[in-house]
Amino acid sequence: MLTYVIKGLTLGIAAALQPGPFQAYLLSKSLKNGWKRTLPMALAPLISDSPIIILVIVILTQLPIWFQQVLQVAGGIFLLYLGIGAFRDFLHPQETEIDVESTGGSVLKAGILNLLNPNPYIFWISVGGPILVAGWRAGAAQGLGFLGSFYAVMISSLAIFIIVFGKVGEISAKANKTLSGIAALALLLFGAYLILSGTNIL
Repeated sequence: MLTYVIKGLTLGIAAALQPGPFQAYLLSKSLKNGWKRTLPMALAPLISDSPIIILVIVILTQLPIWFQQVLQVAGGIFLLYLGIGAFRDFLHPQETEIDVESTGGSVLKAGILNLLNPNPYIFWISVGGPILVAGWRAGAAQGLGFLGSFYAVMISSLAIFIIVFGKVGEISAKANKTLSGIAALALLLFGAYLILSGTNIL
């Protein structure tokens, strides 16, 4: 079991720190709303990854390639929507108010973003899925040990990520504006890439 726990810890850190649209969205929200209001969004993978794992292990590998392309285009459009909003906040920070949506609504929106993000699918198809299946076949404890350690360290790492950048934004208004611009640009670029990739332009 220890082997699968170590694999989960290692891959959890890698998944949390891998640059991607989800991390860019968390950065944008932590700078806009502060780390305390953004912190619950670190739990979003728990919402989105359950259906992803089921799809990957049971269904996704048997579906045609166009399904993955449709998913990429949908995710790209959603990212462009989020990126435009983040870019608007970057251009007019004095006109931006803290989001008043509930904590549950914020976590759900982050979960939808992660659900439309191809990175979790790629991870669970290529790395996480085979390890989970092998661990489960060896025994339920091994499979659960892998999942438990993976999400424990991933959520903890995301929480640290949110707190660090939220604190940076509080210290310096200039740093906040710069990082907000970077986050908005990252969301727009990720969105454009997913759309182009999903339509076979890239």
